[in-house]
Amino acid sequence: MSTLKPRPGIQDIAPYVGGKDSIPGFDKPTKLSSNEGALGPSPRAMEAYKKAAAELHRYPEGGSTDLRDAIGRHYGLDPARIVCGAGSDELINLLVRAYLGPGEELLYSAHGFLMYAINAKGVGATAVTAPEKDLRGDIQALLAKVTPKTKVVCIANPNNPTGSYLTREELKALHDGLPKNVLLVIDAAYAEYVSRNDYSAGVELVDAADNVVMTRTFSKIYGLGGLRLGWMYASPAITDTINRLRQPFNVNLAAQAAGIAALEDVAHTDAQRTNNDIWLPWFTKEVTALGLHVYPSVGNFVLVKFPKEDGKDAVAANAAMLKAGIIPRMMVAYGLGDCLRITIGTEQEMRAARDALARFVGKA
Repeated sequence: MSTLKPRPGIQDIAPYVGGKDSIPGFDKPTKLSSNEGALGPSPRAMEAYKKAAAELHRYPEGGSTDLRDAIGRHYGLDPARIVCGAGSDELINLLVRAYLGPGEELLYSAHGFLMYAINAKGVGATAVTAPEKDLRGDIQALLAKVTPKTKVVCIANPNNPTGSYLTREELKALHDGLPKNVLLVIDAAYAEYVSRNDYSAGVELVDAADNVVMTRTFSKIYGLGGLRLGWMYASPAITDTINRLRQPFNVNLAAQAAGIAALEDVAHTDAQRTNNDIWLPWFTKEVTALGLHVYPSVGNFVLVKFPKEDGKDAVAANAAMLKAGIIPRMMVAYGLGDCLRITIGTEQEMRAARDALARFVGKA
């Protein structure tokens, strides 16, 4: 047997498993497992991607300069304080590697994104969770878990998979209660879907403090999950640190081109948001009428709770939906084994999902 062993802690990591994307016997199942944009990518982004094909023998521009400029124009931010990555996942990983190490702690809310803990374990650190109230982040509970070992706090806002969010004032209260040497990472992957007046993606906190980072993605409302494209906004010092650590050509040429085009296609982004604004409340109302509990969500997905009874539980519901050619997401890994997360898709997809659940509960 080989005596070669990875660093302590690596073998303790349970690899992340993405949403299921196929069902035996179905050529094109309805995939509602990964919170992807319901209407797909922008036609302009697809055209930009095709045009990039002729240049695939060239290395991409290493700093994603044109893309950062486009992001800056679109969101009113300083491009010099933006770093692009292969999805916001890469950027969160880089932040953890830069500011966390063995014997230290990463803190996050109990039902936060699984990759926070995986990244912490990957650098020999400990992942610590704080309890929630009604599947919603609890500021006081989070602050109570802060110790001298805490170096990074990750908050998904809106949170995946619960769909809940923290208000602008709650985020500020969290930051105000953290030591200055703790990095607050605000993972705002679903920010573009939120229209609440008391919500903020975190820009104001980044501008006001040196220890806050906001991460964003092109995988959700922009429909570019397959290209792996994300970005972060931070203080000059953090931006400089991450640029020293990231790989020199971490964002591919086609992703840069498609990302710029996607930002310019405001009509497509608006259509994605409108689709969600219509079918999120519709699906919530319909599923609630079936006698199931749907947690409030401001993202492009809902979390549906099922009875803990054989034949009526989330496992049985998942099997019934798969039999109908519809793929939801099991939530066992998040400690929510009695729930399914269902992405908000097109009208046709949501009506089919509703009908499948209606048959399952005997109310078709």
